[in-house]
Amino acid sequence: MQDTTRHYINGQWVASIDGREVEVENPSTEKKIATITLGGVADTDAAVAAAKAAFPAWAATDPLGRITALEQLMEVYKTRAEDMAQAISREMGAPIALAKTAQVGAGAGHLKNTIRAAKAFAFERPLGDHAPGDMILYEPVGVCALITPWNWPMNQVMLKVAPALAAGCTVVLKPSELSPLSAILLAEMIDEADFPPGTFNLVNGDGAGVGAHLTSQKDVDMVSFTGSTPAGVAITKSAADTVKRVSLELGGKGANIIFADADEKAVTRGVRHCFNNSGQSCNAPTRMLVERTIYEHAVETARTVAEKTEVGPADIEGRQIGPVVSEAQLNKIQFLIKRGIDEGAKLIAGGLGRPDGLNQGYFVRPTIFADVSQDMTIWKEEIFGPVLCITPFDSEEEAITLANDTSYGLTNYVQTSNNARARRVTRQLRSGMVEMNGKFGGAGSPFGGMKQSGNGREGGTWGLEEFLEVKAVSDWE
Repeated sequence: MQDTTRHYINGQWVASIDGREVEVENPSTEKKIATITLGGVADTDAAVAAAKAAFPAWAATDPLGRITALEQLMEVYKTRAEDMAQAISREMGAPIALAKTAQVGAGAGHLKNTIRAAKAFAFERPLGDHAPGDMILYEPVGVCALITPWNWPMNQVMLKVAPALAAGCTVVLKPSELSPLSAILLAEMIDEADFPPGTFNLVNGDGAGVGAHLTSQKDVDMVSFTGSTPAGVAITKSAADTVKRVSLELGGKGANIIFADADEKAVTRGVRHCFNNSGQSCNAPTRMLVERTIYEHAVETARTVAEKTEVGPADIEGRQIGPVVSEAQLNKIQFLIKRGIDEGAKLIAGGLGRPDGLNQGYFVRPTIFADVSQDMTIWKEEIFGPVLCITPFDSEEEAITLANDTSYGLTNYVQTSNNARARRVTRQLRSGMVEMNGKFGGAGSPFGGMKQSGNGREGGTWGLEEFLEVKAVSDWE
């Protein structure tokens, strides 16, 4: 891998102008695995200047030319899939099997879907038969700051980088300082593919430094951010002075409504989905709402699944869940587990402390609380760890009320064999996405939420449109 202390600016790997070095840690071992440089204002400005200079030519490129460059990137990505899996597993703790499949696969899938969407997209289209002389042009927004999280590194990076470049935008990527190695590897791939200098730039940094400067920098036209809701609020305020476009994909507290007529695997599936990626997914179904007639059985099933869930280092092949990403994250989760106990939730599995035999690394016991009420902290706050809350309900109306009782609105889940009820409930859930009966959304389905879960959509055609301006032109003929 390239010297990890350098930034990628204007097609070159360059030393930092005003940054400071920090260590990257393996959360399975607590050992340092790399050194990166957190950039400063001068590094950020240099990257933005490169993107601004490259924008006119890249924006004027025929869309097919941009698609061809992305297709070249796809070929390079495939050849380095193993390197990418190893980088993700080491930097953020995804078990290597998960890293090789879901983590690396998400990046490839989003790149493939962006290419498909761009090929089908009409960047110039008539307004309609009623106005034969009017044309609608879709043009790139401009210089885009892409700020991504650590939990699904290539998933989130590719959801932004690929459509931004396909749209004709130029970009400055700031990945999480906790998971920078995968982004550096992607920059190497982009360097190998046929992208002009300055179209893609990478500056490592933290939110208070590079992130904050990007959101206020006058030559940045758009900020696309994935991360916590408080950070999204700060970015929105910072970007307001320059009236940037801001796209936000923020936190979640998804409800998984399980009716008595759900299939027999619904509870098991829900627990495993919650624990996947060590619970570090914004769309995780972390509140399980169960119809009271099957509640006790569901609680026992959930307990059994939790007790059988293995936890272990990320480099071991298997179906275990790995560590959480950092000591700070571990401490936050432990605090919230204790808060759940103190506030009277019924602890039925897991709890405080590390799993037996894992005294090193940021490991969390797979934890389940039952009888969680709406006034409890663990009902309200996004825990971002392998912690599930279970609550009973008596009626369809109550289930909907409970599901919507959150400031978030990313993904909800419905489990029932009654199709009419499934559709009826889905229409009343205040979330950007609803998954029914264990079926994931299709390729290119829009990803995003409402309320404090954000305001944009990523993936497929919707993700492409995020990076495009609409220009109306009359008398085109």
